[in-house]
Amino acid sequence: MSKIRTVIESPRYQGVDETITYRFDWSDVGTPTTHAVVLKNREGTDVTATCLTGVSSIVSDYVVTPVVGSLIAGEEYRMECKATVAGNVLERVCIIIGET
Repeated sequence: MSKIRTVIESPRYQGVDETITYRFDWSDVGTPTTHAVVLKNREGTDVTATCLTGVSSIVSDYVVTPVVGSLIAGEEYRMECKATVAGNVLERVCIIIGET
């Protein structure tokens, strides 16, 4: 996994009963104009429909994710945030680990 694309706060630990919204900071490269957030499990299966609720949004230089929940204890998830900034499509990644 690329160290450059992985956010400094990664990995994040989230309780299975918690629901959390995350923010991806793009201020070092500019303001995103489009974006997409996807959540995958350790096997690479897309679990976005199961574990993300609501919609993502752009607020200033941040992409705010949908609410993350319904995680499984011990499971590792990869949240990918793609954004278009100054005509370039960029991606940032955060690992989230479900815990009891």
